[in-house]
Amino acid sequence: MNNLLTTIAQTAVAISCLCAGCERRGEHPAQPAQHVEAKSLGTIVAMGDSLTEGLGVNENDAYPAQLERKLRQGGYRWQVLNAGISGETSSGALSRISWVLKLKPDIVILETGANDGLRGTDPQLMRKNIEEMLHILEKNDVVVILAGMKMLANLGKEYTGAFSAVYSDLSRKNRVILMPFFLAGVTGDQSLNQQDGIHPTAAGYRIIADNIYPYVLNAIERRHGK
Repeated sequence: MNNLLTTIAQTAVAISCLCAGCERRGEHPAQPAQHVEAKSLGTIVAMGDSLTEGLGVNENDAYPAQLERKLRQGGYRWQVLNAGISGETSSGALSRISWVLKLKPDIVILETGANDGLRGTDPQLMRKNIEEMLHILEKNDVVVILAGMKMLANLGKEYTGAFSAVYSDLSRKNRVILMPFFLAGVTGDQSLNQQDGIHPTAAGYRIIADNIYPYVLNAIERRHGK
């Protein structure tokens, strides 16, 4: 019984943390990662929940802003728009995919599903939502990087396995670029996470930007090949 109560408490805290700012949900203008001084050669839209939005850190420290700076330092004049919304699930992401397309993205980094998992949503529903988004983006000639996510081990081996499989399965089936785990090298490290233990610090987002960089270069190559 004590273990069950602990699991419930941990899950409730995680849900509360990821859903912080849910009242801000809805369609709002995506923010450029930073001031664009020269004409951009393309547009990357970072679509996701609070992990993309950068809840708890300065806008310039969220991973989309850090990624844009890294791209420009590498000679890639691409703008990165932050289209993250705190508390969003895969169902919410699907509901605003048409709005994301209005931003005219060449590349979309799709980070979604964490809130689905913390709510215990059926992974098959998440799979359906993500696959529909992939199909819509493909039809609109958008290159997609799918950011994989993992779920809390205390939700059970069967659930966490089914949850993780969604990303790998869909990436193979739809031939999209897969970043296996969005929080690789960050999760579990207290020095790289805020007090809630869920959201990265500026230093944590720097690691995420570094990790996702080669996948973005791959996407840029695909874009040029279209």
